[in-house]
Amino acid sequence: MIAAVDLWIFAFSFITVGATLAMGYWAAGKAKTASDFFVAGRGVSVGWNASAISGEYLSAASFMGVAGTVMSSGYDALWYPVCYACGYLFLLLFIAGPLRRFGAYTIPDFAEGRFDSPMFRKIAVIFVLFIGFFYTMPQMKGAGTTLAYVFKEISWFGATGLPYWVGVLVVGAVITLNVAIGGMKGITLVQAVQYWLKMFAISAPIFVLVALYGGYGTHLGKNGSGPAPTNAIAMSIQAPAEQGGTTVVRAALPAAAPDDATWINPFGRLSSKAAKAAKLSATESRPYALLYTYSLIIALVCGTAGLPHILVRFYTNPDGVAAKRTTMWVMILIGVFYLFPPVFGVLGRNLMPALYEGAGSKGTDKVVLELPRVLNGTWGSILSGITCAGAFAAFMSTFSGLLVSMTGALAHDVYGRILAPASTPAQRMQMFKWCAFGVGGLATLLGCFVEKLEINFMVGQAFAIAAASYFPLLFMSVWWRGMTMKGAATGMLAGGVCALSAVVLTNLSDLKKVDLTAFWVEHPLVRILCEQPAIWCVPLAITLMVVVSKLTRAEVPADIRMKMLVLHAPEALGLKQEYVRDQEGH
Repeated sequence: MIAAVDLWIFAFSFITVGATLAMGYWAAGKAKTASDFFVAGRGVSVGWNASAISGEYLSAASFMGVAGTVMSSGYDALWYPVCYACGYLFLLLFIAGPLRRFGAYTIPDFAEGRFDSPMFRKIAVIFVLFIGFFYTMPQMKGAGTTLAYVFKEISWFGATGLPYWVGVLVVGAVITLNVAIGGMKGITLVQAVQYWLKMFAISAPIFVLVALYGGYGTHLGKNGSGPAPTNAIAMSIQAPAEQGGTTVVRAALPAAAPDDATWINPFGRLSSKAAKAAKLSATESRPYALLYTYSLIIALVCGTAGLPHILVRFYTNPDGVAAKRTTMWVMILIGVFYLFPPVFGVLGRNLMPALYEGAGSKGTDKVVLELPRVLNGTWGSILSGITCAGAFAAFMSTFSGLLVSMTGALAHDVYGRILAPASTPAQRMQMFKWCAFGVGGLATLLGCFVEKLEINFMVGQAFAIAAASYFPLLFMSVWWRGMTMKGAATGMLAGGVCALSAVVLTNLSDLKKVDLTAFWVEHPLVRILCEQPAIWCVPLAITLMVVVSKLTRAEVPADIRMKMLVLHAPEALGLKQEYVRDQEGH
């Protein structure tokens, strides 16, 4: 089997997986208490936590999906990297510091503590799981795509290439084991190191490719210059030095590729597909494209501020000041990272147009893995091996964080707080391990069914659910003292369930499980509101929270002034609390 595999690509991938397991095992030896498993002992420094959060946040969608979506759809896909980074500004300004000062283990902890309602904890746990599972599916798509690429030349029961589902199962098993043995403390070191690995893996190949085949502007200028003969691109690739290193001759684009005018349009293939399917004119399509774009922006920016696996990271900081400083550094780290994936998409359109004809794991989502191979020979294999290592780091670090978040909700909130409140920290730690295996197994199984969906598209849906549920809850609970449990629960349930229902319906349609093609053609507006529900679900959630809270104002917690002081007072006043002291295990 190994003889049919590029040894450089295999070596880099194997080293990444092996190092992940080794670091996780070493760090797991230091996880002794419940606090270590759930919040890494609350002692993670600013620099270390910023690297870990960045490593956890830069998922398969960031490393592979952004480039793939820019290549497949064009300029309107650039909202993804911009908004992925901008979401942390919301976190910095409104949520990070207060959330840490409240001192919980999980977001359901915060929900119960803020409203003195064990029932609200149960509602909050449900959305941790919904958001988590929707976010794990694109990570599994990245895993299956990468493993299929690494072993694309092996023979498997008479067929060539590794099946997509095998890669999903292998990576799912490795990550689940890593989380089960070390919890949050075990994966913090791994995620911090993986950020810097991803930063190198996404940037180094770009510097080489730009030096040999021309920069971003050179390739962008080829859009609108007309197609060239199919064999011209091969000449350009084989002899870049003889042509001055910057000559780019684009091959004829396949029929599946968007034309130049559509690709370069800020309201292009991505935001106009519903209107195009309905055969609307360019003028008629523009309002629909604007609606799609605004809804996508709301989903990504607000969704970032509502992701449970990111929010729980702030509980690992020593205090609220450290949490805000961590957020600032995360914005810088991920902002630098997002400069590179779009360049892969632009170069891929000219240098590897054949990817437009691929489907599922063989389509544009693998442009980051394939593009370095335009350098024939050893260097192409080495650079492709580096990007494969970065891809492994991307989906492994994010899946680890998601698994910790979901497992923590089950082991701490469901088991430790609801089913067995008298359980010891040791029992909760044991339950954490069992839950990790259960959640990891289910997430891996779900990942086997999403090969046909784009990575970035699936992540956008997870963000939409988070934006309509957790973001309104946290923002309103932190900044409005008049919020009641009934108001918070009504808004969160309505917004979250509506967003969840809309994206499930869209996915069932895209996977051809439900045939809604004719309906979408007749109702492009409904298609957009289902595919990108944040624009109506987020206002719905906030409006219901305000209205129901006003109607139940007598039920505002009696100690709300003290709670607001804890959330907002400077650390020097000593009001910061640890909401779950009894869970610390000391």
